[in-house]
Amino acid sequence: MSIQNLNALYQYFDDLCLKENNEDELFASSYIRGFIALLASQYGEETQLLSKALASDISEKLTASRSELTPQDQQIISNYWSELKINFTH
Repeated sequence: MSIQNLNALYQYFDDLCLKENNEDELFASSYIRGFIALLASQYGEETQLLSKALASDISEKLTASRSELTPQDQQIISNYWSELKINFTH
């Protein structure tokens, strides 16, 4: 998966909902999407490239929110974010 900008990332998330994916992937993508949408507005418009600075902010917020998740959900989110954040390269 190679995603360059915020629009493409949102499209990727939308496509996940249309496919028959497992519940863990849908949960993780929707949970992380909320943080991305909240934080991305501080960096520009939806055509912005996925930046390392945005990824860092998302990582911080995900870490801070761990207490609201079960240990199993924490692991699901952590694994999904590890795979997704490699797209944040600019």
